[in-house]
Amino acid sequence: MEEKKELIIKKLKEQDLRITKQRKLIIDAILESEYNCCKEIYCQVCAVDSSIGIATVYRMIRVLEDIGAIDRKNMYRVSFHENCNKDGR
Repeated sequence: MEEKKELIIKKLKEQDLRITKQRKLIIDAILESEYNCCKEIYCQVCAVDSSIGIATVYRMIRVLEDIGAIDRKNMYRVSFHENCNKDGR
C-alpha cells in the first residue's frame, strides 16, 4: 500500500500539484477500502478531518482519474501500477 501511495504522490508532484494533508488523507482512505461513490469517501475522510469539504474530495477523485491512478469502473479502487499509464496499459 505504501508503494502505491508513493507512486501516486510522485505522479501528483509531476503534475505540479501540492501534496497536502487533505490529499494524503483521501489517498489513504481509497487505498484502505473500496468505495462505491465519492460521498462514501467523503464520509470516511470527514470523520478524520472535518475541515475537508465534499468539493475537495470530488476534485481529488478527478485528479486521481486524470493521472490514471483510479478508475470509476473499478469502484474507486487504486488501479495504478508503476508500469501503467493513463490508458491502463
